[in-house]
Amino acid sequence: MTLFGLDMMTLYFWCLIIFGGLTLIYVLLSDVVDGIFDVLPIDPALIFSFFTVFGATGYLVEKYSPLSGLLVLAIATVLALLLVILLHIFVFVPIKSADSSLGYTDDDLKGKLARVIISVPKDGFGEVVLSIGGSTVSRSAQSFENEEIPYDTEVLIIDVQTGVVSVTPYEKVLENYNK
Repeated sequence: MTLFGLDMMTLYFWCLIIFGGLTLIYVLLSDVVDGIFDVLPIDPALIFSFFTVFGATGYLVEKYSPLSGLLVLAIATVLALLLVILLHIFVFVPIKSADSSLGYTDDDLKGKLARVIISVPKDGFGEVVLSIGGSTVSRSAQSFENEEIPYDTEVLIIDVQTGVVSVTPYEKVLENYNK
């Protein structure tokens, strides 16, 4: 069987070489060229991977089996599609959701609970640690009501200004709420 004047085995081989190289280059340089491919609805790595697996499967099945050309084409297409779907579900989706969970703004910190890891003195600064988006973050802190807050106190973040969180002891907030 021939396509575009080439034997199918040659076509599979060149598909493997060209798209395998493009896949490798894209994986290595994806951060540099990331914005160029934003117009595409799917990740270019999936497209390159599809044709790489398609070429490899087609070449190997064509070379080592007595199957007809159309059957080899169907097997290569189905196997490449299956592998790309698995790659998308188990690699790209988790990576994308992990990327988006790392980003947070100062406004996201307001109302979060934190724990004092360096005591906050009156008229001074300490440090708190909190968990946000699956990450542990430490921030400089000052007392919202200008009072000393000891180590290991659970605090509520009231405000954030220039990277410094204003906190108040959480017990105090609960007491005022229950009154």
